[in-house]
Amino acid sequence: MTIPRQLAFIALREIYRRGAFTDVALNQVLTNAELNSVDRRLVTELVYGVVRQRRTLDALIDQLGKKKAHQQPPDFRIILHLGLYQLRISERIPASAAVNTTVELAKANKFKGLTGVVNGLLRQYTRLAAKTTDPLQLPTEPVQRLGILYSFPDWMIEMWLEQLGEAATEELCQWFNQVPTIDLRVNPLRVSIEEVETAMRSFGIEVYRLPQLPQALRVRGSIGTIQKLPGFKEGWWTIQDSSAQLVSHLVNPQAGDVVIDACAAPGGKTTHLAELMADQGKIWACDRAASRLKKLQENVQRLQLLSIEICPGDSRSFSQFTTTADAVLLDVPCSGNGTLHRRPDIRWRSTPDTVKELAQLQRELLEQAATWVKPNGVLIYATCTLNPQENEGVIESFLENHPHWQIESPPPNSSAAAFCSPQGWIKVWPHQHQMDGFFMVRLNLTPNTHW
Repeated sequence: MTIPRQLAFIALREIYRRGAFTDVALNQVLTNAELNSVDRRLVTELVYGVVRQRRTLDALIDQLGKKKAHQQPPDFRIILHLGLYQLRISERIPASAAVNTTVELAKANKFKGLTGVVNGLLRQYTRLAAKTTDPLQLPTEPVQRLGILYSFPDWMIEMWLEQLGEAATEELCQWFNQVPTIDLRVNPLRVSIEEVETAMRSFGIEVYRLPQLPQALRVRGSIGTIQKLPGFKEGWWTIQDSSAQLVSHLVNPQAGDVVIDACAAPGGKTTHLAELMADQGKIWACDRAASRLKKLQENVQRLQLLSIEICPGDSRSFSQFTTTADAVLLDVPCSGNGTLHRRPDIRWRSTPDTVKELAQLQRELLEQAATWVKPNGVLIYATCTLNPQENEGVIESFLENHPHWQIESPPPNSSAAAFCSPQGWIKVWPHQHQMDGFFMVRLNLTPNTHW
């Protein structure tokens, strides 16, 4: 069982030392390795788990070791992280196996002289774990306590505490440290949801439906290679989290509409809009990322959709769409902290400064996208973040400067209506709604308005 750990070490080295994204680094090591499904799952768990728990693991090294985490050689720190993660988090790895394989990992990576340090630190942890509920020593102050215990930066904890209070913030932190679920969105133009349920269960995959989302199926347990599942090649379904599905229902496009998706790639919401329109009308899918537009095109072809036309480029510079759209979807680039369980890098890459820069970009995109809407048309602003600076702050500023725009409640028959707040917008909290964190609002341009 040392090969999975060595592969996890290689991936983590790319992430820690070279700034690689977790999914990219993991995919590289798995692509080049011949592993059975059990070992692939173990590598995936170790890589994602260690990235999520980095602050907690550093705190344990600081507590148990003679040298602080930041004083350790970078690669040696990764080895200690892997050992401590297995002891603290992984329920399926015996303590003795975790200690022994971590010692072997140190030897294999030119740290033979430090194997005693590895052995001593990990065994010290196991002794403490046998005596107390949690060996990790924590401060009582809420920001530090929650940040160290659940492995989040202080500024992120402060943001949630201000919105939720301490108890709910702790629930949210716990939710973000869970293994993410996988949701499917059934393509009703090709198949019924009942047919997909039957096909999946015949294949040994358990799925169940989600309230308010007529196309959604949530997978229970592991699914293996996605491309091998029944109906994937035929375009019966696509993977899309349920909260992301809510966004297109909030748009509520009608057959024959002209719809513009301003930041479309990789196309999950674009293709959903086409399905809701019965693939009748025109959807302009705009994005400046060529590589992500390629993925969008692949999804369009697999789902066999005809109403989507790709428009590459920066949406802030598009003037050709002025007053042409019945509906515009602006799913802006954001800090993404509503998806922290899926993208563990975000908790370490995001800072208050990067959020400030994103909020400025979001305001610029909103200004331009608003000019594309016909009088009496709608604009849906959406993010997958829970940061008020990128959500409520952007919308409140826009409405203050554009009195001819107003918040419009979701259509009563829309799946999004059940999630609407008193302010008129929708904020999906993962620990409450059991789906990715999202913010979305439907804006209406009053009749007889001219830009």
